[in-house]
Amino acid sequence: MSRFILYSVFLLAFSTIGYGQSEDSVRLLSEVTVKAYAYDRPAHEVPAAIGMIQETDLNRFSNSSLLPVVNTIPGVRMEERSPGSFRFSIRGSSLRSPFGVRNVKFYWNGLPLTDGSGNTYLNLVDFNSVGNLEIIKGPGASLYGAGTGGVVLLQPARTIGLSRRLQYSLVTGSYGLFRFEAGGTFIASEKFHLDARLSYQRSGGYRQQTKMERYTANIDWTNILSSKSFLNGTLLISNLFYETPGGLTLAQYSADPHQARPPTSTLPGSVEQQAAVKNGTEFLGLNFDHQWNDAWSTRIGAFGSLTDFTNPTIRNYEKRKEYNWGGRTDTQFKFGNDLLKGKMTFGAEYQNFYSTLTDYDNLQGTPGNVQTDDKLWSQLFLAFAQIDLELPKSFFVTLGGSGNFIAYKFLRTSVSPELGQYRNFDPVFSPRIAILKKLSPSLSLFGNVSNGFSPPSLAEVRPSTASFNNTLNAERGTSYEAGLKGHFFHQLDAQLSLYNFELKDAIVIQRDATGADYFVNAGATLQKGAELMLAWSPKLAFKKLAALKIWSSYTYNQYRFSNYVNDGINYSGNALTGVPSTILVGGADLQWSNGLYVNLTANYTDRLPLNDANTDFSSDYFLAGGRLGYRLAKQIPLEFFIGIDNALDQRYSLGNDLNAAGGRYYNAAPPRNYYAGIVFKLITK
Repeated sequence: MSRFILYSVFLLAFSTIGYGQSEDSVRLLSEVTVKAYAYDRPAHEVPAAIGMIQETDLNRFSNSSLLPVVNTIPGVRMEERSPGSFRFSIRGSSLRSPFGVRNVKFYWNGLPLTDGSGNTYLNLVDFNSVGNLEIIKGPGASLYGAGTGGVVLLQPARTIGLSRRLQYSLVTGSYGLFRFEAGGTFIASEKFHLDARLSYQRSGGYRQQTKMERYTANIDWTNILSSKSFLNGTLLISNLFYETPGGLTLAQYSADPHQARPPTSTLPGSVEQQAAVKNGTEFLGLNFDHQWNDAWSTRIGAFGSLTDFTNPTIRNYEKRKEYNWGGRTDTQFKFGNDLLKGKMTFGAEYQNFYSTLTDYDNLQGTPGNVQTDDKLWSQLFLAFAQIDLELPKSFFVTLGGSGNFIAYKFLRTSVSPELGQYRNFDPVFSPRIAILKKLSPSLSLFGNVSNGFSPPSLAEVRPSTASFNNTLNAERGTSYEAGLKGHFFHQLDAQLSLYNFELKDAIVIQRDATGADYFVNAGATLQKGAELMLAWSPKLAFKKLAALKIWSSYTYNQYRFSNYVNDGINYSGNALTGVPSTILVGGADLQWSNGLYVNLTANYTDRLPLNDANTDFSSDYFLAGGRLGYRLAKQIPLEFFIGIDNALDQRYSLGNDLNAAGGRYYNAAPPRNYYAGIVFKLITK
């Protein structure tokens, strides 16, 4: 507690000397339009806790990763075990993720980026291809289907209007960081708009066996077919390679955090086995929008993806070929009179997923004899409906729900006779009710109750132990939330959320002696929390100062296993594995009228339990960093910046291997490191 108080005082002092972004970039909470739950309303009129990340938020760090900006949102945590190996959690949901993203559903331009197996390859998305993010905290099943953790809506970076904008950027930094990006708007006419972007990024990594290299190409276009119809599309091509160093014991982490997992008397190490991931994915999505009249509108979307995945590990060499396709449609009807206004939204979503999965012996990075040869299928269907009502006395009410149908099929062809299994999950209805009362034009009180579910992903039903678990049940949970949001004195934005989430059949990760993952249902959990976001943008009397913004976010988690017995051991009452009780993040941003700017950030993260027994904990840590930049005059559209991360040179692990056998929990994050970059932007008519 004393360390937390000390860090809090330091953070407050650190924030108040801060610096920032341009005046245009200081966007008030009440002015941001929220798309989540099909609201299309200002944030202070939305009865939900939505984390908003805009373009200016993205560009206050190194311009190479979404991680630092995501971690400024209360209740949201992004982890990195090594460059390219991400985990993404909302309100504690990373308990299920050995790597990749599970239990959180992602959408790209309104279409599912999360595939039909329940997994999301977020590491394929390039930093500069993202224009903004909306993060729904808690179950979003009433409109988006499976996922008790939450939903993330990603919008591609696009230029609005008839101007053409080209951008070239270069970033370099410690541990071999190098990044180059080129692209922008190539066609901007009244009928057709085309954005295209190419990028390349690599890193040598701080630890052994942590090299990363990624090539991406993004194309986004919009075709105006008529005054009431338009077609937009997105194409993502990504080729990613990253090495996986493996977890360390506390003794190894303390002696040499730079090392990869060493060999033992029975198992080789990560370097010897050339442990790594290769992922080549193409994703194509199309949306057709039509406005029938002033009241009715329809969107119809289709998407498909192809993934070629290779993963040599310590215990085997895995190859997968994944095919995913589907569609989503929604129709809206707006109605209203002097007493009652509202909007009705209804639609459906379908996904079909097929994968071949073959495990070989790993002969030091080369596939050997076949261990198992499997085929996996999944089908997901959801139908949803929602009605939003604007009532007298400034009340807003939302009623919604979805019906969900999910089935998995498994076939092992490497045995005789072939072994097949089928899992058809019971249909699930997930309702949501929300209410908001505007206390004033800029201040609102809200509450909501939502029910959600999350079936095990195919990677959890058929984990790296290569067995098919036909008894793993879907998670079911209900969230109760209340909060306050608004804008005070024309200077202060605030959002407070309090919630209680009761989860049954929680899915948690376990690891065997070889490091292979498997999953079990952990009975029930009780997850209580508080989240606070503050941002102060005062009016400035100094002519040389363009803008000042001081902000802070606070997360408190009281998460407990309430009924969990595994292998005869009762963990009930223990803190939920992998979840810190307190996170405090703050920063300050300032820009001078001559183009100079500074962004400062500090982050305190409390210790967290590394195993279900709560016998091992990671240490807490305090991170500080900053970015100093200069934007030249408009006649020369150049920007230069330099920055530092982990300025206090803290030793910490970001992305622990939870419940790891032998206590191999730790994946050391980089110590103090630096970066520098240059951005050239050209805007023409």
